Amino acid sequence: MTDHLLVIDMQPGFGHPESPWCTPGYARVADNIAQLLPTFQDRVLFTRFLPPLTPNGAWVPYYEAWPFALDPEQRWLWELDPRFTGGTVQSHRFAKWREAAPLVPEDATLVIAGVATDCCVLGTAIEAVDDGRRVRLVADACSAGSEALHEAALTVMRDRAPMLTITDTATEAR
Repeated sequence: MTDHLLVIDMQPGFGHPESPWCTPGYARVADNIAQLLPTFQDRVLFTRFLPPLTPNGAWVPYYEAWPFALDPEQRWLWELDPRFTGGTVQSHRFAKWREAAPLVPEDATLVIAGVATDCCVLGTAIEAVDDGRRVRLVADACSAGSEALHEAALTVMRDRAPMLTITDTATEAR
């Protein structure tokens, strides 16, 4: 059994200060993720959020509220942060586990970091747990739109123990 690091949506759309979806703790999260990479070496997978070309269903009013995300001139927001390279999966969904699952051995423990704790990180972690995977969430290598949202998401995830546990960078970067 091995640990695999899944890094969620480290992209300018969530880190650039002019993005409406900027996550205030992005820089700290990026630094902590960089500390984790040597531990996991070739067992790292990155996710990329990509808005759909044509939203449907409930996504239609969502993107009406956030039109910048579909603007072709804003595509640069959806590139992977250049500090992070390696295997990548992409999805227009909040939860990324469906796309990542085939690339992570079934007996592996999933270690999750990235943004945003209250959205894509939470969705991915719950989806992986629902799939029967063991998950450790690196709390200080995640961030949300606010500290209150981050803590609320952590509270929800703590109640999923022992399938989902909360850890930190110092523990994981061993």
